[in-house]
Amino acid sequence: MKIMSDNPEVSFSSFGKYDLEDELELILPNTLIKFNRISENAFSYYRKNSEGKVVEKIIPVKSQDVKIELAPIRPLNYPARRTNHVLLQFDKEIYLSENSAASVFVNCPIEIGIFLIQNSKHDSLDWVTCDPLNSRFGLYGSPDTGTLCKYAKVSLATDYDDSNPYLEGVLQIVVENTLSFGHTISKVVFPITDNTLYYQNSKTILDGLKITMKKRAAVNIADVQTTSLNTDWIASPTWEDKTSSTHMEMGLE
Repeated sequence: MKIMSDNPEVSFSSFGKYDLEDELELILPNTLIKFNRISENAFSYYRKNSEGKVVEKIIPVKSQDVKIELAPIRPLNYPARRTNHVLLQFDKEIYLSENSAASVFVNCPIEIGIFLIQNSKHDSLDWVTCDPLNSRFGLYGSPDTGTLCKYAKVSLATDYDDSNPYLEGVLQIVVENTLSFGHTISKVVFPITDNTLYYQNSKTILDGLKITMKKRAAVNIADVQTTSLNTDWIASPTWEDKTSSTHMEMGLE
């Protein structure tokens, strides 16, 4: 089996909630998911990707009212869960003159979570990535004291609708340069567990970021904070715990 995202005959499943009655099939780029009832109180779960890897589970249920929610989640699980931080390397640098500010939209990789809903409680059942070849780690900082991050080279977007469904979401970044000279920014590092994801059909958007370039003592730093998004899109269930802080600092390069 090979389910390719460029196959015009394939209709992919939208994000959202699905009733789980007797059987359910969900199709994503390069991924097929099937649920089948095997008894009054249990379902089978089957997932196969385009490389032929199969995951199978038995799911006991306690309620007759069972739902599945397919939703975007943070890109932290593939190839392994090692960090809460993401490093986004922009394909185009952003230059800000002294005492100026700018707002940009940036594509950000996502993964997809499969949640089991019983009695209004969400359980994390499984997750997939539709872009495994571009899922990798990067190190921000020195080899001894640097921060391990999920790394992605990303493109700037025009607005919240400008993304690759199932693979990316869009976040807005506001950059403010309070330094007395111009500076170029080419990347951002942040704990993405502070950012809620929201979905509509097959599209994803994320809470934004505010980056403030400033001087602290004799060091030029970038203060990165999460900004909550006011939207009527549906918030994805939480897959991971949030970090204890809501911002981080990194040196300007």
